[in-house]
Amino acid sequence: MKSPLQHGESRFLLGVAQPDGYPVPGGPEVVFAGRSNVGKSSLLNALLRRRGLARVSKTPGRTQQVNFFQTGDLGTFVDLPGYGFARAPERVRHQWKALVDAYLEGDRPVAVCLLLADARHDPTGQDVQLCDWLRHAGLPCRVLLTKADAVGRGRIQKVVRRAAEVLGLESGEERPLPVSARTGEGIDQVRSLIHHAVHS
Repeated sequence: MKSPLQHGESRFLLGVAQPDGYPVPGGPEVVFAGRSNVGKSSLLNALLRRRGLARVSKTPGRTQQVNFFQTGDLGTFVDLPGYGFARAPERVRHQWKALVDAYLEGDRPVAVCLLLADARHDPTGQDVQLCDWLRHAGLPCRVLLTKADAVGRGRIQKVVRRAAEVLGLESGEERPLPVSARTGEGIDQVRSLIHHAVHS
């Protein structure tokens, strides 16, 4: 059986900077959303086993467009601009919002939306707002707690419970999944859940 994401099968497709620039869907899409500097690019690179495919920057707000990536067997990855970066000019923040809204409110074939939150801190008000919006829009969503290696194994389950509480996740909903692009923790689980979402 062919394993998902054979090395060399993933590649950057295009970046979209205008709300009317989205391509015609070519199959199921997996959306990555979260605050600026939450580790979206690092996680995406780890999932694709391609260091440097998605640009990693220590400057929050560096991703200013919606980036599409082709994968081997896991649909199309869609990397949304990070939100919550206060130092970006207001005009730029409005452009980002219009760009993201146009994607999320469009008729896109979203297999799953991965909402990334930093495991070192409680989810922010913007994390809660987006999580609520996705649920009300009927978009399948799973919360990933990034940088879990910085928390420590002794505290991680407490962090997971706290994140679920802050985000208002019901008892029957999937719990947040701790992940670390640095150590590989949770990466195989994320690949599996994406594969299931794309092929179910």
